[in-house]
Amino acid sequence: MDNSLWLMPALPFLGSIVCGILHALTLRQRKADPSMDASAPGIGALAAPVAVLAMVGSFIVAVMAWSSLKGLDVAARAAGIESSVWHWIDLGPFAIDLSMVVDPLSAVMILVITGVGLLIHIYSSGYIKGDPGFAKFFAYLNLFVAMMLILVLSSNLVGLFVGWEGVGLCSYLLIGFWYDKGWPAEAGQKAFVVNRIGDACFLIGAFLLVRLFGTLDASDIAASVITLIDDPEKLGTMGLAALLLFGGACGKSAQFPLLVWLPDAMAGPTPVSALIHAATMVTAGVYLVVRLNPLFAAAPTVMLVIGIVGALTAFIGATSALRQTDIKKVLAYSTVSQLGYMFLGLATGAWAAAVFHLVTHAFFKGLLFLGSGSVIHGMHHEQDMTKMGGLKKHMPKTFLTFLAGAAALSGLPLMSGFFSKDEILFNAFGMHGAYYGLWAVGLVSAMLTAFYTWRMVALTFFGKERFDVDHVHPHESPATMWVPLAILAVASVFGGLLNLPAVISKHPILHTWLQPVTEKADAVFVATNHVHEHASHAVEWGLLGLGALVALVFSHLGFRRYKDAGPAPDTEDARRMPGLTGFLGAAWRLDGLYEAIILIPVRLIAQAISALIDKLVVDGAVNGAGAIARLIGDDTRKMTTGSVKSYAVWMGFGAAALSLLLIWI
Repeated sequence: MDNSLWLMPALPFLGSIVCGILHALTLRQRKADPSMDASAPGIGALAAPVAVLAMVGSFIVAVMAWSSLKGLDVAARAAGIESSVWHWIDLGPFAIDLSMVVDPLSAVMILVITGVGLLIHIYSSGYIKGDPGFAKFFAYLNLFVAMMLILVLSSNLVGLFVGWEGVGLCSYLLIGFWYDKGWPAEAGQKAFVVNRIGDACFLIGAFLLVRLFGTLDASDIAASVITLIDDPEKLGTMGLAALLLFGGACGKSAQFPLLVWLPDAMAGPTPVSALIHAATMVTAGVYLVVRLNPLFAAAPTVMLVIGIVGALTAFIGATSALRQTDIKKVLAYSTVSQLGYMFLGLATGAWAAAVFHLVTHAFFKGLLFLGSGSVIHGMHHEQDMTKMGGLKKHMPKTFLTFLAGAAALSGLPLMSGFFSKDEILFNAFGMHGAYYGLWAVGLVSAMLTAFYTWRMVALTFFGKERFDVDHVHPHESPATMWVPLAILAVASVFGGLLNLPAVISKHPILHTWLQPVTEKADAVFVATNHVHEHASHAVEWGLLGLGALVALVFSHLGFRRYKDAGPAPDTEDARRMPGLTGFLGAAWRLDGLYEAIILIPVRLIAQAISALIDKLVVDGAVNGAGAIARLIGDDTRKMTTGSVKSYAVWMGFGAAALSLLLIWI
């Protein structure tokens, strides 16, 4: 029992409250002094140190929890360090405790969330400086981290769902932070609505788990799966529950067909993109599948569905990124693609490989998003890469760190992304059968990733300056922004050491660390005869070489094509292939498709219901009742004549009617 675990989410939650109070005081200060500049932070300037200190404290607690867990033996480490402070729900045999647990999986997650989150908070203090909502932004940012920590630390699916919904709410607030511009508010609403579809699937899947296991405790479910696999009916129900939970993961982790919200979410401030769409929220779906890995291991058909969806998402994201001109949109579709890779890894049972890519992705994609924010900041809020070029001499620190992130994303040899991405492809190749096709799609997506990554680098930092040099003066960002970039750049370069391939290291660090979490799923694989032979070392060396060759060749092609020519090749492609380039630029026209087959029919049905049911039936019934009451009232009023004789007649008539009624009864 370690009650200090509660400090991890409690500190940023408290920081959020304090920052919210500072924002309210700032508004009062501005109201009291109308001459005060709207961009002046006033007392709200204290929000940045408050939020950063809250994150420092949370990170220290996370490191201490990891250190305590590391000191335990393997058996004790599998159980984790738990803290239960409240018996929350008690419904006979079904009970839920308000408890948190740090095991090998959640330990990895809390280090990523608090470590990368701390750097993003520091970066934000420079990026958001001068914004009227300065304190409010940090209140939202701290609250988001608190909710994400609740999500990964909760020992049961009820607490996990509280964090799950919490990050959904915070993403809505952060994406629509600049709601006064109009479209950010629409983007936040879109993210919120699309995620509700996944959340509904999550809830139904959780209800099925209660029916099967009588509990929502994640460790109890994982331990009980192997006891039910001999029952065909229960095995089928487990498969359905796994499929529904994966539907929930598709919403949070932007998998096909629920991927359309993430690119629009770039409407939020760039630090939001780095925190939500690189390091934390979008990885919640991956975390959920790994947390319940025995359940998914017992459903091989669902695993294949996950692989197909992951490979398709990776390909859609990669092809869409090829045609984007907004630097953040390139990274957004890249995130969609890399999340697809993670789910492809999960589909092969390579749980550690998927978590490894989750960690390296947090490093290099967080770096690239923050780097793009530094570029946008230096270019006075310009995001169009066709209006950039030649920025390496104006922003040397941003340029060098951005190169490190690009090298990792494209999978250049020895970079973190090279090892994590190739481990996923190696596991897909080793699955044989239908997975050969998924491996091929993953390899093609890797080619496209290398190409569009270095296209982005070339258009942004190389070639001629395509901006108005008389009015736009690019400049390097302050230390509060480039120092976090430098730290993430080091992690992006050397992060691969966390899990070197088996042909290089006999005991990969992350794989060994996560073994207590994944061993139950391995036992389920054995019990269901779904054990797959691992490819030989020669094949692994060959695939590593192929991955390196693909990354080097397509990185070179993308860089060379755009280095000096700028956006001219894209213009030529649009002239020669307008249909294809438009299709890819619009991300396979998924938004238009959903508009046509879902939104328009729903609106028409709603209008029909409004006209026929609401106005004709409901309003008609209400208005009709009122009209009848009015008529009765009018007729009754006519009886009020003031004549005593008339009243006596009516009283006699009433008495006679009552007498007849009593006789008949």
